Amino acid sequence: MSNTSNFREAFRNAQSHGIIGPNVIANALPYVGAGLILTALGTYGGLGVIRTNPGIFFPTFIGAFILELILFFVAQNVAEKGKKSLALPLLATYSLLSGYTLSGLVFVALKTPGVGIPGIGFAALGCGVTFIVARPIGSNLSEQDGIALNKTISLGIIALIVVCLSQFVFSLFGVYTPTWLEIGISGIGVFLFAGASVVDFYILPRTYRNDQYLPAALSMYLTYINLFIFILRLLIALNRR
Repeated sequence: MSNTSNFREAFRNAQSHGIIGPNVIANALPYVGAGLILTALGTYGGLGVIRTNPGIFFPTFIGAFILELILFFVAQNVAEKGKKSLALPLLATYSLLSGYTLSGLVFVALKTPGVGIPGIGFAALGCGVTFIVARPIGSNLSEQDGIALNKTISLGIIALIVVCLSQFVFSLFGVYTPTWLEIGISGIGVFLFAGASVVDFYILPRTYRNDQYLPAALSMYLTYINLFIFILRLLIALNRR
């Protein structure tokens, strides 16, 4: 009996080793929610541009995408330095731009038979279910498993980014991904970002203090917005077969 108790105590210590911000995720969640609401507003605005003046959408999309990339690195740096008064408007602008660049995909989803508004709702619901499932799994990972999973998911996401950038470049020259390959890429994307949601619950409390909730919120925001994108891409690809 005492050996069992000692093992359980050692297991608990291994799980809590290195935790510096046990409440950082709870502190970050309101900002994640606010960011997603702003993203929805940006998407609504982008859909309005597509419907009323489609000719200007693509150039504004490119501009918004470039500005979004710049803002990401600037906002991340500012947030990690704890400059909350400057980080908040930067993160809010980033969320709006993210929604604008997302509006093209949402427009395609709305026009795809079998997807539409129910499909968009399903993608959003999938993100919510993933959050609920990922929380206990990620919070209870051992140190060895957490680090291994983090490395695996990070490498997978880097490879996925390279593939998606290649897709985008090829599309500019009129070369589009076959449906079967798009299904495969989207399915892998869903799998990787579902894994990333688990990793967040392990990594973030070990990376950020409780008062460093803004960079933690940015990390979680990226996980769930990308999970939403790849679920939606998968639904579109499946309904185009």
